[in-house]
Amino acid sequence: MKAKVLFLACLLATANLWAQPQLTADNISEVVKAMSPREKALLVVGFNSACEGYNPGLPGTGGLTHPFPQYGIPSVVMMDGPVGVRLEDRFTTCFPTGLLVAASWDRETAFRVGQGIGEETRDMGGDVILAPGMNLLRNPLNGRNFEYFSEDPLLSGSIAAAYINGVQQTGIGTSAKHFAANNQETNRLDGDSRMDTRTLRELYTRGFEICLRESAPWTVMASYNYLNGEYTQESYGLLTDILRKDFGYKGLVVTDWTGKRNTPRQLHAGSNLFMGGMYSQTEHILASLEDGSLAMEDLDLAASKVLELVTKSISFQRRDYVPPLKPDLEAHAALTRTLATEGMVLLKNEGVLPLAPSRAALFGIHSYDLIPGGNGAAFVTCPYVAQVDDALKEAGFSLNSGLEKLYRGYARFIEADLTLNHKVNVHVGLPQKPELDITRRLVEQVEKDADVAIITLGRVSGEARDRILEEDFLLQEEEVNLLENVCEVFHAAGKKVVVVLNVCGVVETASWKDLPDAILCAWLPGEEGGHSIADVLTGRVNPSGRLPMTFPQDYFDIAGAEDFPYHFVSEKANESAVHPERRGMDPKNISYTDYTEGIYVGYRHFVTHGQEESYPFGFGLSYTTFAYSRPVVKQVGDRVKASITVTNTGAVAGKEAVGIYVHAPLGGFSHKPERELRAFGKTRLLQPGESQVVECFFPVRDLASFNAALSRWETAKGTYTVYFGADCRKPAASLPLTLNKGRNYPVSRACEPVRQ
Repeated sequence: MKAKVLFLACLLATANLWAQPQLTADNISEVVKAMSPREKALLVVGFNSACEGYNPGLPGTGGLTHPFPQYGIPSVVMMDGPVGVRLEDRFTTCFPTGLLVAASWDRETAFRVGQGIGEETRDMGGDVILAPGMNLLRNPLNGRNFEYFSEDPLLSGSIAAAYINGVQQTGIGTSAKHFAANNQETNRLDGDSRMDTRTLRELYTRGFEICLRESAPWTVMASYNYLNGEYTQESYGLLTDILRKDFGYKGLVVTDWTGKRNTPRQLHAGSNLFMGGMYSQTEHILASLEDGSLAMEDLDLAASKVLELVTKSISFQRRDYVPPLKPDLEAHAALTRTLATEGMVLLKNEGVLPLAPSRAALFGIHSYDLIPGGNGAAFVTCPYVAQVDDALKEAGFSLNSGLEKLYRGYARFIEADLTLNHKVNVHVGLPQKPELDITRRLVEQVEKDADVAIITLGRVSGEARDRILEEDFLLQEEEVNLLENVCEVFHAAGKKVVVVLNVCGVVETASWKDLPDAILCAWLPGEEGGHSIADVLTGRVNPSGRLPMTFPQDYFDIAGAEDFPYHFVSEKANESAVHPERRGMDPKNISYTDYTEGIYVGYRHFVTHGQEESYPFGFGLSYTTFAYSRPVVKQVGDRVKASITVTNTGAVAGKEAVGIYVHAPLGGFSHKPERELRAFGKTRLLQPGESQVVECFFPVRDLASFNAALSRWETAKGTYTVYFGADCRKPAASLPLTLNKGRNYPVSRACEPVRQ
């Protein structure tokens, strides 16, 4: 009898299980209606892989959504990061960083990087990669600039869109982040980014708008920070009025990995999924439903967005899929070697590059210990890093063995010292290794057996803290001595010196760039970086990268230089525990940052106000030359067509990036930037004498400026000047464009300053 009762109970439980609606892409509202308030609250609060007793076998996974088997709802697995899948105990490919990808000025390069990362995310069992990072490069010292793309919102938004399209072509979702105005790591959890509405619209949300116009990311990540006195995750004006109503975004909004805040306010504002997720948030939702401070409609909307994400995921679409947990590392390594060369920027070349195989003296610790990527969520545990010295030996160079032994031994010592003395104070990754102090006497000895000197200078940064001026933006004393001694000794012997910049972002160059004969900016080029650098130095690949940001002569030449924590040092600079007022410190640039430069970020400031830079936005040299001819500019309906014929007039094959800048009449505005990037393209590999027409289209609306008082975009009537040429300072051609009438584009009134 007891067995019969037990059987009937099991049968009833099974019947109840299958009585629940089973999730499909077409019955999301039905499933939401069937779920209890607690189930919906659990659904919108994610969790870390180490929590809840659930372990997907992937230590380091960013987070997951809760599964509900009774509704046929699996977990969605989210993974870091922007330059490759970040896991703790498995090798994955370290791809070139975002800054290098943007420096390619090539959507195809961004697409292929995204595609490779998407494939590895899929192979490792993920559903969503938490990328791309696309915050604006407001200041050269932001610790995460290497993840991001550009100081220009168009270049940033378009490259991000191409990356997203590459990832999502593999069936993996993306998360465009961090929305919005997350432009420094210092006190990023609670710092207030203060700016006027025009600045917000023309720069800090503009890149996201362009990205959403050219792609459809599955998720957008709301940033940690305050914006004009309000958390972005709690801002209805930002997440609903701007993101959904104005930009037309239909996907899910996920919070950055934040602790408990005002959960009902976040839900009402438009945050749909809370990561990394806390049990207290679930309870807060239920209590708020009970006391009426949260409407069920807000929770239902968030639950619907989570289920829409679930139905797109591989975990749902291919439930029988068993990830191999072994990506094609060999194929992706070969891909990174090729793609990294696309964004390397030749800053100087006085007849020394490309190099033929010869006797070379390699100086600098990073010639033997290359930095492939940055730290934090973007850190990747890759199987190896191709070094510059090894790559040059493979290319036929004879290297000084004494230098190799010296630097490799020093690198091992520094790594052991950093580890044993607990100096590895980074969020995830490795700290900067100091340069070895090389004596002039040693340089003189090495010069006798070398035909050329190559110096690699490195910089690494990452999530957790911003860079500072001394010995970071500015060169270390040991680096200055090395440059001066090597250049003096080798030049006295009639020999050349090449500098390679293995850097996470802008470094000061004006004080020393006259010393060497050539400078190659290789950025953080991924795990095959040594081979990529050698490919460019030897001419196997002709450099075609262009700067996606300005290199100033002096840090204080940039607009808003004082409005950034450029001298703040703290071991936990990105934590909310940073309360400067409690430590007798000025809260400026820590508790809040005023964006006093307004719309004049980067080249907009330098070109408009006549400030000379060390290297301008869009600058980059080649081993060949190009001529521009037959420019065409005309309005075609609601779009502008701009085209130019580019001809390779040199002796070797090469690619040319073309930027299209526009000078606009003032219309009803008191000021505008002198010129702004409105479109860009890149040629295929052109053989000597070969030509290609680079043709771009962009909406007339993109010529507009934002009138905050009337909450609308305004395109003025009058004559515009259209410039062609990637270098913002030296356009190769220009034509006028006349608009016979202006046009206004109203938007919602959102994100007005609410600071106290």
